[in-house]
Amino acid sequence: MERHAENTKKVVEFLSKHPQVDKVNHPSLPEHPDHALYEKYFPHGGASIFTFEIKGGQEEAWKFIDNLKIFSLLANVADVKSLVIHPASTTHSQLTDEELADQGIRRNTIRLSIGTEHIDDIIADLEGGFAALK
Repeated sequence: MERHAENTKKVVEFLSKHPQVDKVNHPSLPEHPDHALYEKYFPHGGASIFTFEIKGGQEEAWKFIDNLKIFSLLANVADVKSLVIHPASTTHSQLTDEELADQGIRRNTIRLSIGTEHIDDIIADLEGGFAALK
């Protein structure tokens, strides 16, 4: 669990500063509506499953995901292996755009489940996904 939490902190920091990311939705960030609860209940970190919005739309999200090597494209969560999915076209594909918006999901939303691989490998893999968009 410590590795999950530590890796997640570093990935959230990396993504929140990345120029190809519009928004990171993680409770460790001060702007998140549940930030105070996160600090209260997870003082040492947690929440290894979260979403972010990549700049662009669904095509950019798919291209990013298709170019990841370490992350597995799977709908399950909380594995020791890092996972990725595009909710709008998979787990929530039956919803209309309005219903997706009500759930906080956009066409450029990507869900990550951060695993226990070495953090340098995780970050390098995410960089590879972003590099494919240039």
